[in-house]
Amino acid sequence: MVRALLKPTRGQAVVAVLLALVGFAGVTQVRSNEVDDSFAGYREQDLIDVLSGLAGASQRAQSEITRLERTRDDLASDTSAEAAALAQARSEADTLSILAGTVPVTGPGVRITLSEVTGTVGAQALVAMVQDLRTADAEAMQLNGRVRLVAQSSFADATGGIVVDGELLEAPYVLDVIGAPATLSGAVDFFSGPRLQLEESGIEVEVTELTSLDIESVAESTQPEYAAPADGQ
Repeated sequence: MVRALLKPTRGQAVVAVLLALVGFAGVTQVRSNEVDDSFAGYREQDLIDVLSGLAGASQRAQSEITRLERTRDDLASDTSAEAAALAQARSEADTLSILAGTVPVTGPGVRITLSEVTGTVGAQALVAMVQDLRTADAEAMQLNGRVRLVAQSSFADATGGIVVDGELLEAPYVLDVIGAPATLSGAVDFFSGPRLQLEESGIEVEVTELTSLDIESVAESTQPEYAAPADGQ
């Protein structure tokens, strides 16, 4: 008997394997029944309540997701609007600084040189040329590399030259102007324009169109003494 147990026959081995398989299947079925029976004790109303609770939780979660997505989109929109407003404000500030002459600038333009040959350049003739250039959309001007010309610039005849914004300048007068070169040249050369009038007075006029021109001089920033923005502006 002991010998038979120690050395089972082929038939006994097959029976043992079959018994093991049957036992494994039984355990698996029991566990499956335990899982399937997890809600077996619930009444129909209890199951309905459970499902309703799950549905409500899912709906609340979806509502929260929608709210967060809306908040995200609003924040993105506000950020874009703020960035656009800031960029516009900076652009306007840059434009005002250029027009006020408070910052150095660079760009295409012309260099106009007035040399006194037999005549003298007067303040009135210089003012007339500056006005013609402004009409031709000159964006920035400087005289003799030292004085930035702005709307408030003043000109006066003086011994030995012209006083511009309190500074005495002498001939030759070199006017650097930033804008469209061809348009600015036309403002000097048009019929009965500045060139003709100056040359008739013994002044040599040379106009050079440049693709790049640097204006380094700046005007002193001043606060208006009397003018103020109108209400609502």
